[in-house]
Amino acid sequence: SLALHAMVLIAGNGGGLTSTHEIAQKLGVSENHLAKVRQTLGKAGLVESTRGPHGGFRLARPASEITLLHIYEAVEGPVKLNSSCLLGRSQPCDPAHCILRGLNDTVTKQVLGYFAHITLGELNGDSCDK
Repeated sequence: SLALHAMVLIAGNGGGLTSTHEIAQKLGVSENHLAKVRQTLGKAGLVESTRGPHGGFRLARPASEITLLHIYEAVEGPVKLNSSCLLGRSQPCDPAHCILRGLNDTVTKQVLGYFAHITLGELNGDSCDK
């Protein structure tokens, strides 16, 4: 959540630099925690940084090319379908007899589809490309 919110704020800055301090203040979060998330986003090639008193972060590529899934997977790793039981049972149910009939997988696929197709540009009205 923090990575997604931070990236939307960075993208909304129209290509200008956004400092960790600014983002942390706007989101009401710890600068130290945000710095770790920001470093992960940098390693994934989603943001680039400029050091110094007037430094900060900007998108490493156009907002229209960065999906929510890119951001999520940069922080959390590849998404896997979760076929585990919603009731917490250790043995998976027989899908043919489960009243939820694969609800977990269906919901996960819907969320993945949304995250894979929504870009930062769409969230910011396409006005925030590099």
